[in-house]
Order: sequence, then C-alpha cells, then structure tokens
Amino acid sequence: MNMIKVGVVRGGISSEYEVSLKTGENVLSHLRGEELNHKYTPIDILIDKNGIWHIGGLETTLEKVFHKVDVVFNALHGDFGEDGKFQQILEQWKIPYTGSGPLASSLGYNKAMAKEVFTSLGIKTPKHILFPAYLEDIDSNIDDGKNEEEHKKEYAIKKAGEVFKKFSPPWIVKPLTGGSSMGVHMCKTLPDLIKAFELGANKEVSVIVEELIEGKEATVGVINNFRGQNVYVLPPIEIRVPKSFKFFDYEAKYSGKSEEICPGCFKKEEKIELERLASLIHSGLNLSHYSRSDFIVHPKKGIYALEVNTLPGLTNESLIPKGLRAVGASVPEFIDHLITLALKK
Repeated sequence: MNMIKVGVVRGGISSEYEVSLKTGENVLSHLRGEELNHKYTPIDILIDKNGIWHIGGLETTLEKVFHKVDVVFNALHGDFGEDGKFQQILEQWKIPYTGSGPLASSLGYNKAMAKEVFTSLGIKTPKHILFPAYLEDIDSNIDDGKNEEEHKKEYAIKKAGEVFKKFSPPWIVKPLTGGSSMGVHMCKTLPDLIKAFELGANKEVSVIVEELIEGKEATVGVINNFRGQNVYVLPPIEIRVPKSFKFFDYEAKYSGKSEEICPGCFKKEEKIELERLASLIHSGLNLSHYSRSDFIVHPKKGIYALEVNTLPGLTNESLIPKGLRAVGASVPEFIDHLITLALKK
C-alpha cells in the first residue's frame, strides 16, 4: 500500500506561533503513532516567525514543500493560516488540505463579519462597535506640534467616549482578527477602556468593542460526515474560569487552571439549543471539516454567539480533543477522518 505523505504545516507569522507549534506537534505524534503510522508518512513543515519555510529543520521553498506532499494538515493558527490566505495558495497549487476554504476562513476569522452572519442566521450576538486600525482612522497630516503618544492618547479618549455613549460597561475589547484570546481586554471603567484603545493604537489593529454578557461560557465543536451524520455536534463544554482571572484569556486557556467540564452542566433545552446553534453557524458560514463556536448562556436573555474558530487548536489542553474523548472517539481517529475528508474534496 502506498503511504500518504501528509505535510503538517505549523508555526507561522502570527502571535499564535507557540500554540500552532503545539497543535502541529500533537498531530505529528499521532501520525507517527501505532494507530496511523501504517497509513501516513508525516512531514514536519515549519514556517518561522519571518515567514521562511523549513522541512526537517532545513530552509526550503514553497515549491519544494508542495512537491513533497499529497495533502496538507493545516495546523497554523492566526494570521495567514486561518484567514484564508494560506488556503488560497493551496487552492492555486491544487493541494488538498484540512479545514475550511478561503472565503469561509476569511469570514470566520473576521469577528465583525462573522457576527453579521450570526445575525442574518437569527442568532443573538453581543452588541458591538467596530473601529478601524488607528492609522486608517486619523488624519496623519495634522501638524499640531504634538508627538505620536499624545495623538494616541487623544484618539483613545475620543474612541472610548464614543463607546460610552452607545452602551454601558463592562466592555470586552478585542482585535478584529486573531484567536487564543490574544490582545483581549475586559474593561469595567472608562480609564480601562482608554488604556485598551491605546494598546490597540500601538498595535495598529482594527478593534471591536462588545458589551459584556455575563453567564456560563460554552464552546461546541462540530465535525462533518462523522459517525453517519452530515454535521456531527460534540457535547457542549462548560468553561469555568478561576476567580483569579477576569475572563477566559490566553493564560486561563493554556495554563490548565480553568475547569473545562465536558459534557457541561447545562439544562436540557440549553444543551439542545447550543448544539443547534453550533451546527447552524458551521453550515451558515459554509465551513468545512470541523469548527468550534463559543457562546455565553445568560440565565434570562438566552444564548449569545461570541465567535467561531475555523481551525480549533489540537494541543493537549485544547477543547476539541476533550469533546472527542467525551463521545468515545480518539484524536488519531479524528486526524485520520480530517485527512480522509481533505483527500475527498
């Protein structure tokens, strides 16, 4: 039997480089494990932080990479890997790959656009305001004798005032794109909000400000064509963040300090609705293979969709593997399934 050459692409140019390394490492170890090593030949493909490609630690070119593989397992997170750009290149080279296509990836990655789709599907999502990146939003030709820091401070005060007029605190401020809760701030006061805008201005990213909905945090994984179902929904996971954290931020996610209960403690009707909404988001955004949607369950107002992750992490701390274990499925079985779907596409 001919072994299938799987290029596991990890690392990348985004701030989620470290998480991507771990996802890729986990996928590679399962491909080398006894359940899958008779079927696949894994090839470790690393993109470093400068965007330079490597195979087996040696610098190489995109062309050489693509001549060595039958299929790509996309283990990238964040910019380039999740926003549709890498998917576009793979399409041009006609190389099968895991995950969603270019358009669906770019839609899911842009939090404001994803929220527009949620609303069009009849799904509640927290109120929000989108602010363009600092440099796109100011007249940089003004010569008023003030330095850059003073301009940024004035800009932050002005933008925070605009939010304050629209809806009351607390607020969640997050970059328009990106995952792993990177650059996310919970703001309870106007000074907190001003500080968050200053940080956003320094990073020159577009910023989305949401009303904070209090309630139980839930996340729900979805898999295509699994166990005889076109859209198979994993059990909703409840996330309980320790009191020492304001919310489910990067450290809370990856330090192992948060409680992730699977299946979560939801009422029967909440569980059914979470599963329905995750399936609706997956299909409504035209996502492929797998996704994970995040929700807040408010005790009175119901369920709000926060965002969707089109390439959920597959590290040991990640949530999709927890959901798989809860239904008696293994990560190697899941990886095999994703590669099979990619090769059929």
